[in-house]
Amino acid sequence: MKITVERALFLKALMHVHRVVERRNTIPVLSNVLLEADGATLRMCATDLDIKMSETIACDVAQPGATTLPAHTLHEIVRKLPDGALVSLDATSKDGPLTLKSGRSRFTLQCLPAADFPDIAAGDMPTRFSMPASHLKTLIEKTQFAMASDETRYYLNGIFLHPTEDDGQSVLRAVATDGHRLARVQVPGPAGIAGMSPSIFPRKAAIETLKLLEDDNAEVQIELSSAKIRLTIGPVILTSKLIDGTFPDYARVIPRDNHKRLIVSRDEFRRTVDRVSTISTERGRALALYLSTDHIAFSVTSPDHGTAKEQLDAEYDAEPLDVGFNARYLIDIADNIDGDDLLILFNDAGSPAIIQDRANTFALYILMPLRL
Repeated sequence: MKITVERALFLKALMHVHRVVERRNTIPVLSNVLLEADGATLRMCATDLDIKMSETIACDVAQPGATTLPAHTLHEIVRKLPDGALVSLDATSKDGPLTLKSGRSRFTLQCLPAADFPDIAAGDMPTRFSMPASHLKTLIEKTQFAMASDETRYYLNGIFLHPTEDDGQSVLRAVATDGHRLARVQVPGPAGIAGMSPSIFPRKAAIETLKLLEDDNAEVQIELSSAKIRLTIGPVILTSKLIDGTFPDYARVIPRDNHKRLIVSRDEFRRTVDRVSTISTERGRALALYLSTDHIAFSVTSPDHGTAKEQLDAEYDAEPLDVGFNARYLIDIADNIDGDDLLILFNDAGSPAIIQDRANTFALYILMPLRL
């Protein structure tokens, strides 16, 4: 294989694919990125056996061929080359070292055979549809914080995607929960999702996908089987295994009797929670809220640092209520609501609260209370 490629193109593609590669691998070839040169293009692939990411870029191919190189090392070399440089790769023998040249820089890198590189992308994907990148970004961005990281309840370690209807309209809904909080977000259902099976999109794949959604106006091609998902985002193709498990019936945990309404400025609420919780520690993250007709009183008591209190103007239409929440969870939810005002619905101090954007209900968040 012998090629020449622009450093900027090469680096951008490497930045995408090398993130899939784990720093430690028991299988040596999984530490490498696959390079395949043919015609006038270079295709790069990386995998951890659960996710595969590939990207194709233009290059000058003097001799076609394929090899694999250490992904993180190659990324660091190209990252440190000067802007505007040309990079040449020359592997004179099939299994021998590869020479990378750019200007006066020269590196000799050990290769592993391309034939050893695994392929997880095989198989038919019967469900196919496309959707705006902005919609997919919304589904992931507004729910990812609520994903679990739990070895025993592995089926919560991702985002549950499924088609449904809301007020007679087709929607694609994303749900994530860690047992303490739940995020439910939906966007208009794209054509072609009617036959889509409910799927659990794994944490790592969701986070990597979000990083690829740079252009909100782009279209994302999505293909699904019962076991895998493949997303085509411009020149990048991400294929991931789906989580093989049953997501819980999240509708059962959404309260139906929360009739006590609190309306408060999102920005002021977020800043107040953040300020008051400054003294909290890992041992004491409980934030007490005392709700009255025209204000909320916030209070934190830390066994290590003392106490903090503050009041905030608000609209509340029920009898006074004292309730506790994890301050960090309140901030996470506020950060994912775009409107000016929060609408928070309560039942009693021991029941979960519903948190929404007052002006837009496409996103719904459930938060379990803490005992004060």
